[in-house]
Amino acid sequence: MKDKKAKIIPKVLSREEKKQFNKDLLTLAVPLALRNLLYALVGASDALMLGRLNQASISAVSLANQVSFVMSLFNGAVVGAVGVLVAQYFGKGDTKNAKRFLSMAVRYTAGISLTFFLLALLIPEEVMGIFTPDPELIRIGAGYLRIVSFSFLFTGIAQCYLMMMEVSGRVKMSLWISAITVIVDMTADLFLIYGIGSWEGLGADGCAYSTVVVEVIALGICIVESLQKDHIHPDGESLKFFSKEFEKDIWYVIPGMLASSLAWGLSITMHAFILGHLGSDATAANSVTGVAQQLIQGMTHGLATGSGIILGKLLGQNKLSEAKAYGKRFFRVSCFCGLFNVGLLSIVGPLVYFFYKLDPQAKQYLVWMLLYSLMYMFAYAYNTIFTCGVFPAGGDSRYDAISVFIATWCVAIPVSLLGCFVFHWPVMLVYVVMCADEIVKVPFIRLRFNTDIWVKNLTREAAD
Repeated sequence: MKDKKAKIIPKVLSREEKKQFNKDLLTLAVPLALRNLLYALVGASDALMLGRLNQASISAVSLANQVSFVMSLFNGAVVGAVGVLVAQYFGKGDTKNAKRFLSMAVRYTAGISLTFFLLALLIPEEVMGIFTPDPELIRIGAGYLRIVSFSFLFTGIAQCYLMMMEVSGRVKMSLWISAITVIVDMTADLFLIYGIGSWEGLGADGCAYSTVVVEVIALGICIVESLQKDHIHPDGESLKFFSKEFEKDIWYVIPGMLASSLAWGLSITMHAFILGHLGSDATAANSVTGVAQQLIQGMTHGLATGSGIILGKLLGQNKLSEAKAYGKRFFRVSCFCGLFNVGLLSIVGPLVYFFYKLDPQAKQYLVWMLLYSLMYMFAYAYNTIFTCGVFPAGGDSRYDAISVFIATWCVAIPVSLLGCFVFHWPVMLVYVVMCADEIVKVPFIRLRFNTDIWVKNLTREAAD
């Protein structure tokens, strides 16, 4: 494994190379952003449908979904870490080892998904009790968890296939899969949550059934598509393959990604825990704000994934100077994405305000949360494109973990807990403190970029 320690001087890009950067961005990152937006719509459609039902249902499902959210953090860390290596090997032209790493990701995610499936299926009441003391929310959420747990068995594996599509340039196909799942999810939600004609609606349980259907369809399409000629997909040989060296390579990247993913993701779960103890109004307002943010974050995650793939392929070819030059251009991209997020939230915010049926106090909280989110979403875009895309492309997944640990777990969360349970601060003051971590991290991104820690070729010379 190559470890370049000398200072990397960024290449002065020619006009043609700048055009190539823009082309790569448009053909990869932008479609990924649209795919992530559609993926967010799958989750948001559940909340949108339940938002027209009653406040208890949306609060309960929002809390119950923290289980699948935590599972996605583990799966996301594995898929993200393997994706770094697959991108570099694919850029190098070594498809045999790219397939082996893909199969390793499938094995890991299958084990993670099975664990969370059993947890949600067997002890849903105990799980819901972690997030809220409200008996009604526990009852609704536990019923939802038992059903939706079956979708966990398919989600992680589908992410592996989608990652391979992205790396190999078949982004349009992943976009189509997301579009199909959105249509299926919204249609199923309409029938199963509300009911039509003689069909009686199932409420929150109907939302769970639709999620299972969507995940089964998504994985099925992914598998069929991967079997096409010249497409990389797991097979018997690659699924049985084991290599200590390859395991070492994966675990060089996974700990940082897992630590950052868990540190960030569990902070979101902690937000739900804190606001859940501040009352149903605060929980409902935070749930709706989260829906608005998820719809907007799709572009940010798409650009982050795209930047990682673009830079990973260059690093795999040992084009370190060119990779750093490309990396510098992502500063402009991140600022543009942040401004785009602000503009989009200005449109989405009023829409969700009028759409959801919330109590007056919850409506008031929602207004202030959305206003604060304008600043939060700009900072989120600026940070995420680098900490989840540019830096991990060369194996630097530790920085995100360190920054989240310090800003979130050493400052934001402890102060929020004190404000909630000791000082009994107003809801909005607690919320502002909880979400200040992204804003605090902004000035340190460029400092990390200039260290060149992330500019590494992680591939091995031998194909076998």
